[in-house]
Amino acid sequence: MTQTPREPRERSVPTSADVARLAGVSRATVSYVLNNASAVRISEPTRRRVRAAAEELGYVPHAAARTLRAGHSRMVLLPTAHVPVGPLYSRFLNELQWALRGLDYTVVQYGSMGLDGDSAARAWAELRPAAVVSLGETVMTPHSVEVLKRSGVRAVITLGPRPVEGAHSLVMDQREIGARAAEHLLERGYRRLGVIMPEEPGLGLFSEPRLAGVRGAAEPHGATVRAVPLAYEEEAAEALASRWRGMGLDAVYAYNDEYAMLLMRALQDAGLSVPGDTAVIGADDLLLGRLLRPRLSTVRIDVVTGRHLADLVDRAVRDQDGAPERHGLMGATAVGREST
Repeated sequence: MTQTPREPRERSVPTSADVARLAGVSRATVSYVLNNASAVRISEPTRRRVRAAAEELGYVPHAAARTLRAGHSRMVLLPTAHVPVGPLYSRFLNELQWALRGLDYTVVQYGSMGLDGDSAARAWAELRPAAVVSLGETVMTPHSVEVLKRSGVRAVITLGPRPVEGAHSLVMDQREIGARAAEHLLERGYRRLGVIMPEEPGLGLFSEPRLAGVRGAAEPHGATVRAVPLAYEEEAAEALASRWRGMGLDAVYAYNDEYAMLLMRALQDAGLSVPGDTAVIGADDLLLGRLLRPRLSTVRIDVVTGRHLADLVDRAVRDQDGAPERHGLMGATAVGREST
């Protein structure tokens, strides 16, 4: 005779009261310890005892309940990148997330592909974050910022080519990068400049202003500037290199170091000399560019640190009525090496 197996009993969810009983403290003390409250002095042995009890029971504070008590969450919403980003940008994002975590914020990445500024703002507002850090891929408007603030978002921070009314803004002037690259080439006597324009979707946000910077620097010198589309693929670079001699360019600013390395390898494989036939300069100052032969000239970009941005987020959350801050985020310096 077979026996019907018993249904597994539903495991009870541990509560802060359970942690308090096991640690021999009050529920308030549990809350202070696990929420990292700095306003109340609690001895380190007590803190260790509470954390040990919470770990033993598998207790995790309820984020929604904490939000209700505090009147706002500790969530920072970070719309995720849906365009190719280079190592410099990725390093900045990693540093930002680590710094926010050190300030006791929970970083939540949000896929915003296909959303414009206002629809993205409504979607973000549904999660009731404490702050939104928009990194420039979604174009924010004053109305977008107002939608977020009306939902209870305490701070909106934007990165982009221009400030947004109502938001704290870090202004990234991409034109300066192109201008520094062009000035470097012009100083070395080059007058027929190419500018690589990545074909990957979304990168126009960066490449178009950089092209404008090259043109602005080249015009007073009577130099010509030609935009040259290129996909980030070996086959595309090989095809471009096969046509290069007929394009009449004596130098090229290749958007960034990754595109510069891709193009330089293809040019060399096609029998062209760098810098003899064509000088090449990139941007970002990646270590790999210094290991190439010839070593790659580049534009070193000075960006705000992730720690600096995290401190701005924390400051804005704590003082939501403070005046929006405006910060210039970018400086650029050409670094000449063997490729130019």
